[in-house]
Amino acid sequence: MTAERPHRPLPAGTDTEIVIVGGGLSGTLAANVLGRSGYHVTLIDRHQVFPREFRVEKIAGDQIEKLRRIGLLDGLSAAAVAFDEIVNIRKGRLLDRTHARHYGIFYDDLVAAMRAELPDTVRFIAGRVSGLEAGPERQRVSILGHGDVTARLLVLATGMGDILRRDLGIERKFVHQRQSLTFGFNLRPVGASAFRHPALTYYGERVSDGIDYLNLFPAAEVTRANLFVFREHRDPWVKALRDNPRQTLIETLPGLVKAFGDFEVIDRVESWLTDITVAENCVRDGAVLIGDAYQTSCPAAGTGVSRLLTDVERLCTVHVPQWLASPGMAAAKIATFYADPVKQAMDEHGLQLAHFRRSLTIDTDLRWRARRQIHFSRRRIMHEIDNLSPAFAARLRNLRKPAVEPVA
Repeated sequence: MTAERPHRPLPAGTDTEIVIVGGGLSGTLAANVLGRSGYHVTLIDRHQVFPREFRVEKIAGDQIEKLRRIGLLDGLSAAAVAFDEIVNIRKGRLLDRTHARHYGIFYDDLVAAMRAELPDTVRFIAGRVSGLEAGPERQRVSILGHGDVTARLLVLATGMGDILRRDLGIERKFVHQRQSLTFGFNLRPVGASAFRHPALTYYGERVSDGIDYLNLFPAAEVTRANLFVFREHRDPWVKALRDNPRQTLIETLPGLVKAFGDFEVIDRVESWLTDITVAENCVRDGAVLIGDAYQTSCPAAGTGVSRLLTDVERLCTVHVPQWLASPGMAAAKIATFYADPVKQAMDEHGLQLAHFRRSLTIDTDLRWRARRQIHFSRRRIMHEIDNLSPAFAARLRNLRKPAVEPVA
């Protein structure tokens, strides 16, 4: 629902108040929030219909509450598959169970659902951006076949691509190259009508395997698998997984079939190699970066959607109203977004959790061997206590929460 806001005429020489380049999840969410607040927004993406891409496929935790706050949870829930329990297993033994609402959805379906929510105040242009110009008063976006669009503010939501950022002199710093590998594929049961559990997380059994965990959950009409691995992309094991995923998984996670049921992989294995990067020299006149365009996230940490939702919420509900309330769009205004303490805390949390997941999975020094043992033993013990006395277990959890919480 569009908020009541007086419509002031656009400054001379501008076509729209805000132009957003990149119509994936972060750009589309930002266009929704700004458009519903009554701003004139132009959203540009090269794809009229977003193609199938292997990216975010599960929404949970604080992401659900953030989507509710910005008014887009209903659009997600109508398009996704909801489930409320995940069974967590390691070395064939039950660790615990996660009881919370989750949604399984393919990334292109998620983007389509969010685009369907765009209000009339948002104009969508399908086209390839060929150039950007940013300044303290007016921003210009050149689109092949569509001419130029001018605006007061330029929002870059272009994901991990570098070309357009470089037009503005913005570079990226590598925090960790080849941080992790993520694989996605679809399963169906063999010898049974259904798997033993609707959703299951199976953690790696040996440090040498480099497997953090395997997520199995419903999405669309299939059981979806997301496998998070800290291995080199040229490792022979990676090729074996692509060529023969079922056999490779059974050999690497020998307790999986007993815990979940026998399975076959019904299509090709998709993969995603992640670098952890942060934008540099990004405090510029007229332009602001959000989501992966500013900082990438480790998929195993599960913080990518939380980070982009924080960016969208802080930018669109706090900073943009302040910026547009006065003339100009100098770098001093833009700097307030990057200095936002809520955003900075979320960005730092993403980096910390990326380090935590990698070290917990593959580090072999004494400190991390002990921490790994304590981490999984604590979860199993807390689950057993919870079954006996939920109230006592809750008090124990509150005595000392770890600085970095692992994903469930």
